[in-house]
Amino acid sequence: MIERYSHPEMARVWSIENRTDQWLKVEQMVVQVRFERGEVPAEANEIVQTQARYDLARMDEIERETHHDLVAFVRCVGESIGDASRYVHVGLTSTDVVDTGLSVQIAQATDILERDVQEVIATLERLALQYKYTPIMGRSHGMHAEPSSFGLKMALWIDEMRRNATRLRQAREQIAVGKISGAVGTHANVEPEIEEAVCAKLGLRAAPISTQTLQRDRHAHYMSTLAIIGTSLEKMSTEIRHLQRTEVGEVEEPFETGQAGSSAMPHKRNPRLSERVCGLSRVVRGYALAALEDVALWHERDISHSSTERIILPDGCLALDYMLRTFNRIMKGLVVKPDRMLANLEMLHGVIFSERVLHALIDAGMSRTDAYYLVQRAAHEAMDHNVSFRERLVAEPSIRERLTDERLDDLFGYDYHLRHVDTAFRRIGLDS
Repeated sequence: MIERYSHPEMARVWSIENRTDQWLKVEQMVVQVRFERGEVPAEANEIVQTQARYDLARMDEIERETHHDLVAFVRCVGESIGDASRYVHVGLTSTDVVDTGLSVQIAQATDILERDVQEVIATLERLALQYKYTPIMGRSHGMHAEPSSFGLKMALWIDEMRRNATRLRQAREQIAVGKISGAVGTHANVEPEIEEAVCAKLGLRAAPISTQTLQRDRHAHYMSTLAIIGTSLEKMSTEIRHLQRTEVGEVEEPFETGQAGSSAMPHKRNPRLSERVCGLSRVVRGYALAALEDVALWHERDISHSSTERIILPDGCLALDYMLRTFNRIMKGLVVKPDRMLANLEMLHGVIFSERVLHALIDAGMSRTDAYYLVQRAAHEAMDHNVSFRERLVAEPSIRERLTDERLDDLFGYDYHLRHVDTAFRRIGLDS
């Protein structure tokens, strides 16, 4: 991932240094467990645990000869510990080290992402409670529908992000496994008990069964989870973009002193952060497709997945981390404009209460079909001629005889539409 979209904490997880550190830990843990089983002399184990080193420049030099990064790593480490190297990488295949180390990295990355998600949820909870009863125009097909509340919109997003938190936790559980089972996964040269003990020391579970690799349905599930979370952020960011449009103007991204919206038009305040989140979501979704393509490998292994994963796993985690942090920044600094929300609610002179009028006429004895077309005609006339919907209703004798002024007053109010907001908040455990 380019530096522009990389936060240092996540970048460290996916650094070449951290990747190689995990390889070294896997090799050291195998030696340690074999020492505990009486298979490695104490002196050799001590040397491996305290003196084993790698040098990235030296690894590159060896790889130019061998064309194999793990072989270069093992040889480089061996150079640092002399005769004790005969106890390193015994019975292992490359993917025992690479896949297990990768699982540790993914677990580390997921810890960061889980925290990011919780921070977004906390920000949304604050907004939901603050604007719980703030009326806003509910829209369907992009058109004015019926009144809702801005707090209810935030509560909906909270519920979705909580589901995403659960998805991420489940994906972490599936991916946090290791394998120390040797070539083609039969444990022919490394005992299953060694695998279990090494994985436990690394904070992983041993895969119940493996080939020469961990099975890539785990990684596909993980990347699909990142894609779902990214898509949720895109949905929410798209809503912010729509609500910030000049014609709507109900919210606005934070805009800092000195910030420029356009190189040509000084007046512009564009939803650039929300647009950035939307754009990066497309990248992460693409990575999910690549991960799905990686599931089908030949026989007990091939390495067609390897080149893909060197890109999609680091970049997917880096991109989603950036998206979550950016979206949280948007929502923490969001400028909410209740007055503009109210103005938009009143823009169509009351037609947004048409369903209540329809039901009132039905309750008063009119057929649904007759009531529907009478209310529809009055509503369209009000919109087309920019006049009061209520006045158009009163002008229709068959409506006037059924609905008194007092009854009409009751039909044209926002409180009715917000009377169950408390229920939604209570259902998601967000009681004020």
